[in-house]
Order: sequence, then C-alpha cells, then structure tokens
Amino acid sequence: MDAMTTPKHVAILGGGIMGVTLGYYLARQNVKVEIFEASPVLGGLAGPLILPDGAEVDRFYHAILSSDSKLAELCAELGIADQLRFNETKTSFYYKKKLYSMNNIIEFLSFPPLGWIDRFRLGLTVLAAQQIKDWQSLESISVEKWLVDWGGPTTFKNIWRPMLKAKFDGGFENTPATYIWSRLVRMKSTRGGASQKERAGYLIGGYATLLKAMAQKIEQAGGIFHLRTPVQEVLIENGRAIGLKINGATRRFDAVAATMQAPIFQRLIPNAPADYHAFLNQTQYLGIVCPLMVLDRPLSGYWTVNITDEASPFTGIIETTSYIDPQHVGGHHLVYLPKYTQPGSEWQKKSDDEIKEMWLQNLEAMFPNFRREQVRYFQVHREKYVEPLHGLNEYHLIPAIETPVKNLFLATTAQIYPALTNGESVTRHGQAVAQQIAKALP
Repeated sequence: MDAMTTPKHVAILGGGIMGVTLGYYLARQNVKVEIFEASPVLGGLAGPLILPDGAEVDRFYHAILSSDSKLAELCAELGIADQLRFNETKTSFYYKKKLYSMNNIIEFLSFPPLGWIDRFRLGLTVLAAQQIKDWQSLESISVEKWLVDWGGPTTFKNIWRPMLKAKFDGGFENTPATYIWSRLVRMKSTRGGASQKERAGYLIGGYATLLKAMAQKIEQAGGIFHLRTPVQEVLIENGRAIGLKINGATRRFDAVAATMQAPIFQRLIPNAPADYHAFLNQTQYLGIVCPLMVLDRPLSGYWTVNITDEASPFTGIIETTSYIDPQHVGGHHLVYLPKYTQPGSEWQKKSDDEIKEMWLQNLEAMFPNFRREQVRYFQVHREKYVEPLHGLNEYHLIPAIETPVKNLFLATTAQIYPALTNGESVTRHGQAVAQQIAKALP
C-alpha cells in the first residue's frame, strides 16, 4: 500500500491476543485500526489476572519455547526481547497413585507402567511423529489407530487412552492422528543445546508485557482501542460489510475483521448468508474449567504432571513457576489445574466451591506433603470455547479468512491447524491474515 494514500480504516472485533496481533501487523501496513473489546482488559485467553495482593499473573497457563522464532522476532521488534527468560523444566507422569519423572533416557528405560518392549515402542512412536513432514497423510487416520499401530495396545491403554479421555471429556474417537503428531513435534522443540534438556520460557510480566508493547505501537500508528465496548452487530448491505452497530449507533469502516470463536462470531452477523451460518455451525470447541492455585511453596517441581488416573477431575497439573522465577509473579508459586470439557458440560455448571473442594481433595491424595494451609489463593476460571476440535477428514470445514461477505474477514484459532494454538502460531497467523486483508482492501 502506498504510504502517501489515505489509510484504510479497519474494525477489529476482539481484543484478545489474536486481535491485538492482527492490529499490530495491520498498523505496520499503514492501515488504521480500531479494536473493540467487550471486557475491561486486553488479552482474552492470554490476558492478565490481578491477584488480591496486587500481583499480576497470566489467567491461563502459557509457555514459550526456544523454537518459537516468529514470537521471538516479534519481541525483538517491540523492544522486549530482554524480558524473555528460559529455564530448564521437568515432566512427570502420575500412574497408579505414584509420580514418575520422565526426563532422561535412564528414567524412560525404567518407566514402571510399561515393559521394555512397550517402552521401546513408545520411544518409536515419538520418533515416528517427529519424522513425519506430510501431516495431511494423518488426516484420515484416527489418533487411536495411529498410536496403537506404533506403540502397541498396552502403551495405549496405560498412557495414551486415559490422557485422551481426559483431554476430550471422554470422546476422542473421531480425532485424527494430527492431534498427537502436532504435540509430539512441539515437544521435541522444548529440548535444546548440547544437553538436550527440556527448557521453557516466559516474558517477565507475562503475556501482558507483549500485549502492552503491541498496543503502544498500534496507538502510535493512530490506532484506537475501545474497551468495555461490546459490538451488537456487523452491518451488512448488499452482501458487503459496511460497519458496526455499537450502542445502537452506526460506525462505518472500510472492512471488518472478527477474531472471536465461530459461535460468538455468528451472533454478530445475523444478515450473513444462511449457508455460511450452517457452515460455521460445524465448528466445534472444547471448553475449560481451569483453577489457578497460588501456593507459598512448590507443589511438585515439575512443569507438567501428565495424569493417567481416569478418576482425576483435572486433566493435568501445570506448575508454571517450575520455569518462571517466583520473584516475577509476586513471590508466589503458580499451579494451573485444567479440566477440558464439552461447552455444555456439567463441569461448567459446578460452583467454584464445588470445584475447589473436589480439586483439593484429589491433590491431598496425590501429594502427601500438600496442605491446604499452603494455598494463598484458589481462583476458578471458565471458558466455553477454548480449543477448536478437528475431526477425521474435516480439513474442508476450517473457515476461510475471507468470508462470503465482502470486506468481512475472520481470523480465528480454528484456522490454526494442525499447529497448536500458542503464542508462536497466533503470531504467524496474525501476520498472515494482516497481509491478506491489506491485499484485499478496496
């Protein structure tokens, strides 16, 4: 776009990490953006949480890997690369009421849940996934079939099946092998250097540091943020998006880019074609109930505890202060205890007190040295639409960036496939969408 021309004016719906990233890359292309966010803070799932003592932490858990090159490049552009920190981490498995470390070849070869043949096949499974480049070949293979073919039925029964059941709230039968492939490939990138030890990173100040830096650049380029400003409707005339309805008033824009999940997006486009609504209805999501437990000491010392006990109410244990220096989060130790659910699950309806009591009882059984007196804060967070689901042979159901409505664009996590949704993939997607929008603008 010619820098001397009048900048195009684009409305971005949603001030989550996707919306702010998209706004940043559009602003770099001489596009004037206005970002509308219903909540009082930016970030969405990557947004901050202020604890009762004033400490600011991430509301949900995140990790940055040394292989996250696009995110590192963005941090350098924003002048916050010096806020990145990386530390060694450790992973474990909870199996039959015992915790097993899984961080080196010796621990792997002595892993009690599996015999030596199954351990070999488990290692072969990981290596096989990391060698696959043509992920499309996995689209028509179920995750169960692929894991059993490579790792055998015992490994699947003892390790993979309980974790898949927990992740998918019971139903994983229609899940393609791309699900496990993307995770095993990313797992490899946690190991770096000559020692090949597992490492994870973070920004001092959490993702709020990244959000604030991008927001500052957007405002310097003439962009505007509207917090506490829910959009009522995307206005469509003659098959073209012309602006927004906000508080009953009309705001006109050259284009509109929505960054929310499909079910929320649909509410804002009542006049979009009926067949487009029917298409978006096919996009399914997992929700989450994710307590943040703030402790006065470490819980396990492991970054991740993979739970194979199907009776556990939570999917896993993520102790982010195993790699985040507690001094950067108010001297606290942060433990996230996610339970992935179907959006309408009964888990979403349980009270905070019910969740807290059930979770704490299980932690007391898992960790004999854990005491409730160690808990400084226990806050339950819920979201109905967190992780988009992709079924077997459903690549064609991924919504396109350009919608059937002219000048209406969609940038959403359902389009990030088969990559995992994280800071790296959102950065890449936000930049790609910005380029496509800038090119398509009238």
